[in-house]
Amino acid sequence: MSLAKTYPKIYSPAPVAWQVETAPVPYPQAAEFMETRAAQIAAGEAQELVWLLEHPPLYTGGTSAKEADLVDPERFDVFQTGRGGQYTYHGPGQRVGYVMLDLKKRGRDVSAFVRGLEQWIIDTLAEFDITAERRCGRVGVWVAYPDAQGTIIEEKIAAIGVRLRKWVSFHGISINLNPDLSHFAGIVPCGIQEHGVTSLSALGKDVSMAELDAALQRNFEVLFSPVESVA
Repeated sequence: MSLAKTYPKIYSPAPVAWQVETAPVPYPQAAEFMETRAAQIAAGEAQELVWLLEHPPLYTGGTSAKEADLVDPERFDVFQTGRGGQYTYHGPGQRVGYVMLDLKKRGRDVSAFVRGLEQWIIDTLAEFDITAERRCGRVGVWVAYPDAQGTIIEEKIAAIGVRLRKWVSFHGISINLNPDLSHFAGIVPCGIQEHGVTSLSALGKDVSMAELDAALQRNFEVLFSPVESVA
């Protein structure tokens, strides 16, 4: 069932700005932009925004990050953030979606908002014949498939980490399109050791970033709001 029906308050008819970057954005620049934009949205001075981008290879640590989970701190730059969650990787071939929405207009229901983000990813991946699922006790979105011996393997294909200030969200989601999955070896992704990570490419899906973005836009408009593309 669509969360637009299950949690109608996360939907708003007011258009959200939709911005797509064509070049990698350094993490400090992105963090500064999000802080500023979230404050402007809270003050009623700026439109809500979904910002799609890629980062250079880097690791970020959330508020629950454990030092032991940073396996190789010298591999890439490491940034501490105020978002929820533990360590994650960002890099080329991964679509990052920073979601700056005013939850005062969307029911002030954080649980519904996070479930909406999960459903956004699940519905988007379904367009590419990928069955993605939630897992109780595990953050993010997962896929399950049999290996050559028939054993069911569960791997993470998308991560979620958000922060709220004055009921405005920032940070957001990341979906592995075709990143170098070996780059995840420098951390314990989200503190989960017993399951690996995967990507659309690793699952045999030949999808371009533009195709993924188009699917993200379609499904965002069903669950959250219509969008207006901005430069």
